[in-house]
Amino acid sequence: MKLSIIIPAYKEQHLQKTINSLLAQAKGEIEVIAVLDGYWASPELEADPRVHILHFGANRGLRAAINAGVALAKGDYVMKTDAHCMFGPGYDVALLEQIEDDWVVIPRRYELDTEKWEVMPDPPVDYAKLVILESRNKFHGQEWPSRTRERAHYPIDETMSFQGSCWVMSRKWWDNVIKDLQEAGYGPFVQEPTEIGMQTYQAGGKVMVNKNAWYAHKHRDFNRTHHVKREDADAGNAYALERWKPFYQELRKRFNV
Repeated sequence: MKLSIIIPAYKEQHLQKTINSLLAQAKGEIEVIAVLDGYWASPELEADPRVHILHFGANRGLRAAINAGVALAKGDYVMKTDAHCMFGPGYDVALLEQIEDDWVVIPRRYELDTEKWEVMPDPPVDYAKLVILESRNKFHGQEWPSRTRERAHYPIDETMSFQGSCWVMSRKWWDNVIKDLQEAGYGPFVQEPTEIGMQTYQAGGKVMVNKNAWYAHKHRDFNRTHHVKREDADAGNAYALERWKPFYQELRKRFNV
């Protein structure tokens, strides 16, 4: 089962390290598709037959980059990751050993110190609860410590929401359910996990965390490269809230929250 890994990137300092980690820790057949969103990597990315580069002449945004990467993917499964992540040994095999065609799966997430390129000592994040931040008029995936404690013995388990920094699904699910990340309304960047999660649950699928696989994502204390205008983010957040708020009540019942 081949895994295609999409990395949308914009002026990313850690893209090569992320690719190196993906290649070094994989135990199965993978391909990496780096989407350079309106910039050229400097220094150039190292040549590897498993790595393909797609370049946008102008910055088009996260959603367009993911869509273009998946369109080129040849794998039975597609995975998206941010360009500032480290991966655990055999992450690919662990994620694909137990996966259903109607699942979106996330690995266990740690925090990454990108200056030292080390996993930070904070405990991992397994579960997220989808909440509405009334002050910001938006959906937000909130860490869910009570579910983490109560369901610690489940190696693979259902979660209500997730951070969009890494996910994997079957190509069938992308083609038949997700199809493309929608840019109209959402804009180029915000609410990616809300759209994927809500579409998945509405279609009868599940969002699952696989604790047998892990990755580490850049800690919030380190600078981001994508900067979205506040008014654009607010508009996308408001659209997602209006689009999915009715179904959100059904999702709350499913998770008894």
